[in-house]
Amino acid sequence: MVSEQNPIKAAAEKIADTLRGEESRPQDSVPGKPGPVSPPVQEPTEPVQPLPPKVDQHGPETVSPTGQPTGAEQARVAQSGAYLTTAQGARLYDTDHSLKAGPRGPVLLQDHHLREKITHFDHERIPERVVHARGAAAHGVFQAYGTATAVSKAAFLAKDVETPVFVRFSTVLGSRGSADTVRDTRGFATKFYTEEGVFDLVGNNIPVFFIQDAIKFPDIIHAGKPHPDREIPQAQSAHDTFWDFVTLHTEATHHTLWNMSDRGIPRSYRMMEGFGVHTFRLVNAEGATTLVKFHWKPKLGVHSLVWEEAQIAAGVDPDFHRRDLADAIEAGAFPQWELGIQTFPDTPEQNFAGIDLLDPTKIVPEELAPVQPIGLLTLNANPSNYFAETEQVAFHLGHLVPGIDVTDDPLLQGRLFSYLDTQLTRLGGPNFGQLPINRTHAPVNDMLRDGMHQTAVHRGVAPYRPNSLDGGCPFLAGESTGAFVEVPAAVAASVKERKAPASFDDHFSQPRLFWLSMTPTEREHIIAAYTFELGKCYEQAIKERALLVLANIDTELCEQVAAGLGLPAPAGDSRLTDPGPSPALSQLGQTWPLDGRIVGIVADANADLDGVRSVRQATLDAGMVPLVIAPAGGTLGTDDNSVTVQRTFATARSIEFDTILLAGTAAAGADAHGARDAKAGDTQPTATDPRLLLLLNEAFRHGKAIGAWADADALMADAAIPSGAPGVIQGDTATSTFEQVTQLLGAHRVWERFPTTV
Repeated sequence: MVSEQNPIKAAAEKIADTLRGEESRPQDSVPGKPGPVSPPVQEPTEPVQPLPPKVDQHGPETVSPTGQPTGAEQARVAQSGAYLTTAQGARLYDTDHSLKAGPRGPVLLQDHHLREKITHFDHERIPERVVHARGAAAHGVFQAYGTATAVSKAAFLAKDVETPVFVRFSTVLGSRGSADTVRDTRGFATKFYTEEGVFDLVGNNIPVFFIQDAIKFPDIIHAGKPHPDREIPQAQSAHDTFWDFVTLHTEATHHTLWNMSDRGIPRSYRMMEGFGVHTFRLVNAEGATTLVKFHWKPKLGVHSLVWEEAQIAAGVDPDFHRRDLADAIEAGAFPQWELGIQTFPDTPEQNFAGIDLLDPTKIVPEELAPVQPIGLLTLNANPSNYFAETEQVAFHLGHLVPGIDVTDDPLLQGRLFSYLDTQLTRLGGPNFGQLPINRTHAPVNDMLRDGMHQTAVHRGVAPYRPNSLDGGCPFLAGESTGAFVEVPAAVAASVKERKAPASFDDHFSQPRLFWLSMTPTEREHIIAAYTFELGKCYEQAIKERALLVLANIDTELCEQVAAGLGLPAPAGDSRLTDPGPSPALSQLGQTWPLDGRIVGIVADANADLDGVRSVRQATLDAGMVPLVIAPAGGTLGTDDNSVTVQRTFATARSIEFDTILLAGTAAAGADAHGARDAKAGDTQPTATDPRLLLLLNEAFRHGKAIGAWADADALMADAAIPSGAPGVIQGDTATSTFEQVTQLLGAHRVWERFPTTV
């Protein structure tokens, strides 16, 4: 029943009805609304209860610290009451003024509210992650296909089982305040809240890693982080210490090449692959074991930014990726990935097709071992609080469930220690698993007691085994009653030594496979990336050493980068092989769904607004998001049938859009002069707005489809966009233009616009 007394109350009750499923979720609104209710101009004065979250948000499931479902609404663990209180619940009448000895007197020590408020504020931050500090996350569900039951007895992999998940994406090198679009590896960590306990699949968007042994992890991170004297550059690998390490430590070559490819700058988390990196061991109900590698395959395809887009976004929208993820979920374009596995016989040698499966710097090409889909991940809700969920979530590779076990990969073995150790420092003690976002959905009876931030209230007098005072509880489970039992894998009899197997010594054959699997366009991007990154190094010796490494991958790659650096191209130390390419490694050549694409529609008050309205609706119907771009904000057209403006020439840049549509020409904005916006130069109000020309120039240069109708030819000419160029559509009507443009969007970009020489 919606209240008619207070508009804020009425709107809040309507949202609450939607959250309960009593109303359908709106699908036609533009994402990005900051709160659930539009505010009034004046400050509200009538007390109301806390507003519900937006319909796209929810918090962790309400289970107890020991994994018991509470049945409580999520509002029960959020703030409550209409009035401001102390942390102990005492209502406050003022929070703007300290308690003083007279209006101009000193502040009194007895001001308990001031001390409580400031003390809590002083301790709001916890240590950020050393790596993966910059993150974005979402809630979702994983539905198993049942195709993995032959190789794993894990209950959450049984057919049609639905498991709640929380997924955190991240960059590796930057701090929490760094930009999203830096060239870096991305984390892809998934927490499965299964009925048998928590399973964490903690991976990256690159299937290999820089190092083969965890003991070298501090070295690669120290090398990649900002220089310790100046604390610059932030969130970048384009500096001397990184390249000094990876050129001396050539097992890093494979991962470095992936990073220099387009994989290092994803278009969106929604269009990013994920990999478990390591080889894991699965065990089925009969006890048979299989070695596997985990893959996340995005339903929207794998897509990346071009380097100029990444640089622009880092300046004008450093939150580009987290905004894209949250907006897509809010718009109802739920991101999806299929979880797949490559399977290998669990032989004593632990290799496949001559590839050592314990070497985390190697892949197994999908043409040799196809990825078999085993389930679908859908992200369908944004967090309701960044700190409580995205920042406090704690992943650990040792969070395993029956049916999934580890191998002797030396990098994996070290991570099994490191992740647990990290949480003790970041989250203040051993009870981090009791934080709501980390709580298992399975019953907990662990005999672990006390410690910082203990929130469970334990009963009984005998937290030890064996006992009789608590009736012998807790009892040990057997394999038949769901116990996690480590696979009794044979351990090779050998001597104690610090060595790696000889099979780990090949550092160049797989980088060459990756290079040969790239299309000419992708190779051009790799050359440009190496040239830029090495060009930012100060020391000439490091550049020369890097060229020696590239010569062992490919002669042309080395020569092209050397030319860009103004250095001679050296000869390699090893004989180049010619493996057959792996098409699965390339991002180009296929078409993908359009869900969540961003369509920019340029118009002004004199444009074909009927066409704008029809295109806007067609965009929504196709599962995409339309954003109207105009000279100024507000609305276009009459009040009864107006079009709302989402972006202006001052706020729009091409990086945000997957395509641009022009509904005729558009007048310059009133702020189109250099004193207001340097991008506008000294334009007169009657001329074409240079900011619009910049928008079109960038979109064309970055290979995006551009459509125009209603006499937009002059505007295209002003922007120096050639008539008939690939991906430039000049249609007769709004509808025909839209249809032709959407046919191009499935390929991500108009790749014909990128000239190649390699």
